[in-house]
Parts: sequence; C-alpha cells; structure tokens
Amino acid sequence: MIIDCHCHVGEGDVMTAPWNTVAPLEPYLRRAQAAGIARTIVFSPFHSDYDQANALVGRIVAQHPSRLIGFAFIHAIRDADRIFEMVKRCVTRWRFRGIKVHGYDAMPTREVCDVARAFRLPVLVDVIGQPSVIEMLASAYPDVNFIVPHLGSFADDWRAQQQVVDQLVRYPNVYADTAGVRRFDYIVQAIQRAGPRKILFGSDGPWLHPGLELHKVRLLGLPPDKEALILGGNALRLIRQAIVGPDAGRVFWKTPRGARRSDTLRASPPGDGRLAPGVQLEYQL
Repeated sequence: MIIDCHCHVGEGDVMTAPWNTVAPLEPYLRRAQAAGIARTIVFSPFHSDYDQANALVGRIVAQHPSRLIGFAFIHAIRDADRIFEMVKRCVTRWRFRGIKVHGYDAMPTREVCDVARAFRLPVLVDVIGQPSVIEMLASAYPDVNFIVPHLGSFADDWRAQQQVVDQLVRYPNVYADTAGVRRFDYIVQAIQRAGPRKILFGSDGPWLHPGLELHKVRLLGLPPDKEALILGGNALRLIRQAIVGPDAGRVFWKTPRGARRSDTLRASPPGDGRLAPGVQLEYQL
C-alpha cells in the first residue's frame, strides 16, 4: 500500500500565499488515485488558529476515512499550555495519528514533545533549513519519532540536507520525507547511508503533484521490499504506535499550573516516562 506522508488540506486564513489560503482536496485525490496512492496523511495549511484548522481537517478526514489520515497542526508558542487538550481532541474525536509543527511558526518545544510522547505520536517537523534543531530534539526525546520533511529544506539548501542525512544515520528516531527534494542524489545518499527504513515518501500536495513525487522514488530502482518500506511501510510503522480513540482521552496530564485529567490509560507508559521538569504523566495499569 502506497502512503503519501505529506499533504495539506483545508483552508488557511492569512491569505497572502497559496500555502496559507487554501489547499484543495479534490484535485489531489484525483491525481493520487491515478498514481496508485492508497492513503494520505493530511494536515492544515498555515492558520492563525490551529484548533479551528484541525477541526476542519478532522471533518475532511471523516468524509474520506478510507483515504485520509490526520495529523494535528500545532503552533508551539501560540498554543502553549493547551497543546495537550488540542492533541487529545484530535486523537479521540478524529483519530489523528501525528503532530505537524512548522519552523516558520515556531520550533517544537518540550510541551510539544511531551505530548507526542504521551500519545506515542510521530512529529513531522519542518526545520526550514535549520537541522541543528534536530540535534536537540532527537537526543532529548529518544522515544519520540521525528520526521523531517524535504530532507531538511524545501528551499534546496544542500548544506541542511546533507546534515539531515547525517542525522538519519546517527539517530534511530529521526526520519525524513522525500517531498520536494530536487537534488535526487541526496535521496540516493540518504538510503545508502541510513537505509530504506529511514525514508518516507511524501508529496507536499496539493501544490506538488503526487504522481511526480512518487516517480522520484520509483526511479531509485530499489528492490521491491525496500521500495515498499519507503512507499508506505515506514509510515505505517510510525503511525500504528499512536494511542487514538477513547483510550487516548484517559491520559493524565499534570503541569505546575494545575492538573487536567480524564480517567485512566490502560496501557504501559511510552518509552521510559521521562518528561520535562515539573511535568508528569500518570498511568493506572
């Protein structure tokens, strides 16, 4: 099964560029179906209120449950102190399976990473050509999986992309997607050095054609089992770890400002349970 791990849907409200105005779904779905793409991970364009934007994405996902998988878009600074509730709503109501953070908004904070750890969600983080951020994230949160889109730079910054390739090798929890990567040999190098288990196919639809982006992976000429990992196997492995549905609402979340809770989580704690100072997750087994 082919899974596109990087696509925007819905509407933005800034309206100064396509990526913050509208991300039309129907043209993308037609192109993806023609290319043989079965499932697509989707999230909002840029928006001034990601709670509102995520709700729209959730409704779109609910209309296409066999085709779309939602990720919650989060502004790490503007949404501070409400990230847990925002993500909980997404994973319980619409069964979202990941978090999207964009460096043009703000880089991930400990709050973002703690919430990702709590719900066992991968974090798709666009580092906008600043892969040094990954050094901090990957080492501080070894039990959180980070996916770096565009191999680190949509702007074709070869220095950033080379550094991300190195990070793929050094950090077991760092992955990258192929969306919009124009220097084809860097994708080749990433697979040769880090292996096919560290790369995910992504298109950055609807603005980039999913069939064209998929063809780049086909042109790698990999054996079928290795190609299958990139085209869907890796994405499935990462999102299947997520705690979604009713059980996701049973996580205790305590902060120095008070406690928010629902009931209990009938699962073992993710990873080693380490959190930022003053933040605590509790589980009743």
